[in-house]
Amino acid sequence: MKVLVIGSGAREHALVRSISNSQRVGKVFAAPGNGGTAIMGGKVQNVALKATDIEALLAFVTSEDIDLTVVGPEQPLEMGIVDRFRSEGLSIIGPDRYAAQLETSKVFSKDFMLRYSIPTADYQVFTGSDGAGAYLHALKDEDFPRVIKASGLCAGKGVVVAANKEEALQAVRSMFDDRIFGDAANEVVIESFLKGEEASVFVLTDGTGYRLFRPAQDHKRIGEGDSGKNTGGMGAYAPAPVVTDEVMRKVEERIVVPALEGMRKDDHPYTGFLYVGLMIDNGEPSVVEFNVRLGDPEAQVVLPLLQDDLVDALTASLAGTLDSVPFTMLEQVASTVVLASGGYPDAYAVGKEISIDLSDGVPEEVFLFHAGTTMECDKLKTSGGRVISVTALGSDLKESLERAYDAVGRISFDGMYFRRDIGAKAL
Repeated sequence: MKVLVIGSGAREHALVRSISNSQRVGKVFAAPGNGGTAIMGGKVQNVALKATDIEALLAFVTSEDIDLTVVGPEQPLEMGIVDRFRSEGLSIIGPDRYAAQLETSKVFSKDFMLRYSIPTADYQVFTGSDGAGAYLHALKDEDFPRVIKASGLCAGKGVVVAANKEEALQAVRSMFDDRIFGDAANEVVIESFLKGEEASVFVLTDGTGYRLFRPAQDHKRIGEGDSGKNTGGMGAYAPAPVVTDEVMRKVEERIVVPALEGMRKDDHPYTGFLYVGLMIDNGEPSVVEFNVRLGDPEAQVVLPLLQDDLVDALTASLAGTLDSVPFTMLEQVASTVVLASGGYPDAYAVGKEISIDLSDGVPEEVFLFHAGTTMECDKLKTSGGRVISVTALGSDLKESLERAYDAVGRISFDGMYFRRDIGAKAL
């Protein structure tokens, strides 16, 4: 098989690794890929095509007789890449444009959950600062905190947890009046605050049948102790102990099954990966958000734990036979530590040379998934905010983290920043 993976992050690097490990696959193209996929060699080759250039990607898939396309990021899904490829009879992993609104429109997502009785926070929708301001002014002090969300895609940064009325009003003004998120904040959702501990459950589905990856826990804040600004994610581990077998049962019965049934009733069966962002309070799960693809950095810990062939599962999901293929997880723990450019998630410099000490090799339990890297004149350099996800497997979380942080010590670049407390809650 020839497979195309669309995207340039560490999530896509992890997908490329898993797919290239399949004996069914002879060639994997990454569009555009990154410095990590560029140096994989063998089956893997980068293609200089943007993830959002749907017509160019379509032309490449047609000319190269690509058997399967896997979409990594959310932007092409929002643009309808799945609808376009399917109209040409091409095999592609991901939901159609309608179903992708579970992530691309928080208003759609909240209305969908209300319609199909999926547990989530109470909410109100506003289209201007006057209405939102009047609503907030009418709230009492005990009604806070409140969560303010831009409805559209904001690269994981369009959410403000407002501790009081003034913070909430400022968030609304920033979104509506200052337009800090542009058109993504044409609609704003104001939610009640869910208490508990966050976790994520990842699903692969053919529209009816589904398979579950190990549950994971992300670390969104830039600072240790979950302080500072939200980022795209500074680390993760799986499985997350907060998602017990009983919690997972509730997630399936109350969230996954109703969501898939709801999409079928809407005449848009959901296919591909579904990310269920959860808040778990006293064993009761509620949905914080849906994403319509694998998470990043969670993909870097859930994919290496899959023991069976990912390509078998992907092709079965397209055939509607997902329940018939093995989908076994390793009895291990995975963790990942994200190395970021100094200044991220605000302004940061790029073009810094990356040094990786491979003098005694890379342990087989350790994987370096690149994100913001590029090859320039045979030198690996930084090209983004999140640079490399350092992932390690272990018999338990402690061993996994020790291996990951040992590998972090072998990598350096000017301004390199990482959190030193990944997995601390679980430990």
